[in-house]
Amino acid sequence: MSPVVEELSNQQGVIAAGEYSYRGDRFSYKGDISDEMARMASIMCRATTMSEHMQVAMLEKFCPDCGGTPPQGWVVRGPGFTVCNVANVFAFLRNDLASLNEVMALMRKRLAGARAELI
Repeated sequence: MSPVVEELSNQQGVIAAGEYSYRGDRFSYKGDISDEMARMASIMCRATTMSEHMQVAMLEKFCPDCGGTPPQGWVVRGPGFTVCNVANVFAFLRNDLASLNEVMALMRKRLAGARAELI
């Protein structure tokens, strides 16, 4: 498990944090979810990241050099919890306890050198 997952899992309001391989065959996590939920979360995050890359590539065709590439993550916020993803690391947050700004700042700082292309 990477140090960033450990650090994220210790943030207030973080339900779980994890990482997944871009190939989709491995994942690790720490938090208050089951192994099956973590497996499904890693599949969802990988699929959403692949979609994000496709959408940014399409946008780049219409607006070259607009600043959309390379994509650097995504966030989905619901009424009770939020999922955020940078590179191949995800975090599930409780909206009433966590600070999305603080978690995303931590992820962006720790994952700043991560490769942008999907492997």
